[in-house]
Amino acid sequence: MTSSLLTAFAPTGKLRASINLGNPILANKDAHTGQAVGISVDLAHALAGRLGVDVELVVFDTASKSVEALRTEQADIGFFAVDPLRGQEISFTQPYVLIEGSYLVREDSPIQQNEEVDRAGIRVTVGKGSAYDLFLSRELKHAQIERAGSSQLVVDTFMAQHHEVAAGVKQQLEADAKRVPGLRLLPGRFMVIGQAMGTPKSRGEEAASYLQAFVLEMCSTGFISAALKRHGIVLTAA
Repeated sequence: MTSSLLTAFAPTGKLRASINLGNPILANKDAHTGQAVGISVDLAHALAGRLGVDVELVVFDTASKSVEALRTEQADIGFFAVDPLRGQEISFTQPYVLIEGSYLVREDSPIQQNEEVDRAGIRVTVGKGSAYDLFLSRELKHAQIERAGSSQLVVDTFMAQHHEVAAGVKQQLEADAKRVPGLRLLPGRFMVIGQAMGTPKSRGEEAASYLQAFVLEMCSTGFISAALKRHGIVLTAA
C-alpha cells in the first residue's frame, strides 16, 4: 500500500462506496436494521480493511444514481454491470459474478421466444439507466423501450401501462412472477451481465490495477462464493 494509492481510493480519509439497492442480487436493506447488506457491501468492507480506512456507504435506489455518484466523485468505488457507456469514465475490474437478463410477459402473450421481442408494436419496460436499458437501447431495432423509475418498479409499470414485455434481472422477475399472477418468463436469456467493481478513471492506472488485483483475489480465494451463499443468492461466480 502506497500513499498515492491511499489518496486515490480515500481522498476524504474514508472509502466511500456507492451501493445500488436497485439490484437486489448485489445489495438490500436489512429488514431489522435498515442498513444496506449484500455482496457489494461485503466487498466494500473488505477493500476498506485492506486500505486501513473506514468505509462509508453511499446508498442509492437505482443504478443510474449510483453510477452518477462515481462519475461526479461523490464516491470512490462502486459496483456496476460492465457497459461501454459507463466505461468512458469508470475503470472496471473483471466481473466477479454473472447475472442473466430475462424477459417477462403475460401468460396469454403470443410471444414465446426472446427472438420475438424485437418487433414493431412491442413495448419493453426496463429500469431507467439500468444495464438492461443501456444494452437494449443499443440492440433493439424495432421494439420500443419504456422506462420505469427504477428496476424494482419494472413489473408494476409493465402491468399498469399494459406494455407487452418486461426486462430485468432473472431472479427479480421470477420473484415478481410469484407476486403478480398471470405472468411467465420467456425461456433462456437475452444477455449475460458481468457485475464488476469500478473506480473513476481520474483516480489513475495504479488504483485501477490494484482494484483489479483485489477482485481477482476475492474470486480465487472463495470470498465471492462464500458471500453469495451467506446472502442466499444463487448466481455464477465469475
